[in-house]
Amino acid sequence: MQRIAKLTTAGTLLALISFSFTACSGGGGSDSKDSLVAATVNGKNIMLSEVEQNVSRQAGGKQSQLSQLELAQARLQVLGSLIQREVLFQRAEREKTLPTEDQITAIINQQKQQSGMTDDDFKKNLAAEGMTEESLREDARKNIAIQNLQEKYSSKVTVNDKEVEDFYNGNRERFVSSRGVALAMIMADPADNSAQGITDNDAKSDAEAKLKIDNVFQQLKGGADFATVARAKSEDVTSLARGGDVGFATEDDLKQNGFPPELVSRLFGAMQTGDTTEPIRFSTGKWYVFKIAEKRLQTENLTLESPNVRQQITQALINQRKEILKAALLEVAMNDARISNKLASTMLETPSNLGLRPASSGAVTTTPAPAATAAPQSSVAEPSPAAPSPQGNASPKP
Repeated sequence: MQRIAKLTTAGTLLALISFSFTACSGGGGSDSKDSLVAATVNGKNIMLSEVEQNVSRQAGGKQSQLSQLELAQARLQVLGSLIQREVLFQRAEREKTLPTEDQITAIINQQKQQSGMTDDDFKKNLAAEGMTEESLREDARKNIAIQNLQEKYSSKVTVNDKEVEDFYNGNRERFVSSRGVALAMIMADPADNSAQGITDNDAKSDAEAKLKIDNVFQQLKGGADFATVARAKSEDVTSLARGGDVGFATEDDLKQNGFPPELVSRLFGAMQTGDTTEPIRFSTGKWYVFKIAEKRLQTENLTLESPNVRQQITQALINQRKEILKAALLEVAMNDARISNKLASTMLETPSNLGLRPASSGAVTTTPAPAATAAPQSSVAEPSPAAPSPQGNASPKP
């Protein structure tokens, strides 16, 4: 059973594009990072300015709070990912897996739609990330080309019935349909969520949050589709693209994630599949409306003939093999490439300061700050998980 996770703030539309690092140049300032080469891949330069931009994005713009050691580590990790991406893209060019302009447009339009942003908000978010539509298209071009390359090698992966049966027989304890509920939600948050990409209808006070959630509830009472309203109104960036879906949870899951006891009792009591709660305020001040998408009152063991079990095992085994093939493809591509990591070499030559200037004035701090390997996240005791399988434990993890 996948537990309900604590809320983690998601990035803007840019974060939805898998394995994406912006290729546009940033301001060089006095240290002229625009003119410094961090690495080369088969003669193609990766500029230090590109590394700096991605460190800034991953640190949520707070890279100046990082110590020199943390900053150096973040730069090396970001550059390593940029090198891998460039290696795979160049191989995609050689193997002719580049997308058409129409395919690039389609994927960007899809991401726009999923984000729920207007065109103006989309452009504002691009500008805030230091990007243009042209640089976003170039990112999408590389992403799609790499995905096409990976699919070229993994598309023929198959799994036979015996493999599925062997996995099931060796992991029967994983296949349990737990007692619980699958929920969708709409959230109104009195805090300012503009940094998370919530620009339209963002409540910024207790009064605005209460007014917003009451309006949402009236829309739902009037027959509005829950998923549509969630995409348009919810301030939970993790679930809004999925129409508010937050996945399946047991009674214990809900209690551990701060659900009021009376709400838990209702969800497992009189409320039925399809029912919606009235607005409910959690201890953090956030307001929620929940909908029961599925309800199971009994825990039962699943068999291979239970709905979706055989398909889930098959897909999980296929996905596992595809991941191995992706790793093998990257290994071969890296071995075939001529790579010069100038940033790493400079660090070795000047170990006293790792060959680096601070990213900006005041960047060196005496108190260690959080690692910059991921964008800063905030968590609360309320639900906002990635959507797990509706089978609960039935989703295999070979």
